[in-house]
Amino acid sequence: MEAYTYLLVNIACISIPFIASFYPKHAFYKDWKSFLKANLIVTLLFVVWDAIFTKLGVWGFNETYLIGIHIGNLPLEEVLFFICIPYACVFSYFAFQYFFKTNILQKSQTFISYTLAAILLVIAIINYNKLYTPVTFFSASFYLMFLIYKKTDLSLHYLSYLFVMPFFFLSNGVLTGSFLVEPIVWYNDAENLGIRISNIPIEDSVYGLLLIFMNIEFYNYFKQKSHS
Repeated sequence: MEAYTYLLVNIACISIPFIASFYPKHAFYKDWKSFLKANLIVTLLFVVWDAIFTKLGVWGFNETYLIGIHIGNLPLEEVLFFICIPYACVFSYFAFQYFFKTNILQKSQTFISYTLAAILLVIAIINYNKLYTPVTFFSASFYLMFLIYKKTDLSLHYLSYLFVMPFFFLSNGVLTGSFLVEPIVWYNDAENLGIRISNIPIEDSVYGLLLIFMNIEFYNYFKQKSHS
C-alpha cells in the first residue's frame, strides 16, 4: 500500500473539485477544453523544470512511495501532480467568480503584486548562488511584473491562492514526510533558503503561486478565445 501513497495524495487533491465540476448551475466540466489546453502548456514547462532539477539533485523521490512508472527521470505521480493540483486551483478560481460578488482584495491587488514582485526579486538576487530559490523567485517575480504590465486583475487569483494554500501545504506536507517515516519528495537544502513550514521549503509556496497563476491565465486566455 505504501507504493500508492503519492498517487493517493493526487487523487485526494482532485476528487472533490472533480465531483463538484458537475454542479448543474455552474458546471466547470464545460470548461474542461480550455483548462486542458492551458494545463498542457504549463505542465510541459514545469515537467522540464522538474526533470532538470531532479537531474541536478535539487530534489528527488523516494521509490518506497511510488508505483514505479517513470516518465524520463520523473515518477508518474510527479507528472500527475501538475494536473491534479492545478485542476483543484482553477476550479476554485472558477467557482469564486460566482460565489464572491465582491472581492476584498480588489483595491489592494496592485499593491500586493508590486510588493511581492519586488521582495521576490531581491531575495532571488541575494541568493543567486543557489538553484531552487533564485530560479523560482525570479520566475514568479518576472511573471507578476508581466501581469502587472498587462494590467491583469489578480484579486481573484490571490483569493484562490489563499484558499487552496492550506490544502497545498497539507498535500505537500505528506510529500515532504510530515506524516510519514520518510519523505516522498526530498530537497537539497544547499539549493534553498533552509526555511521550512513544517517540512515544506518556503520556496514551495512561491512555486505553487507561479503554477497556479500560470494555469489560471492560460485558462482565461483559451476560455475567452473559445467565446470570441
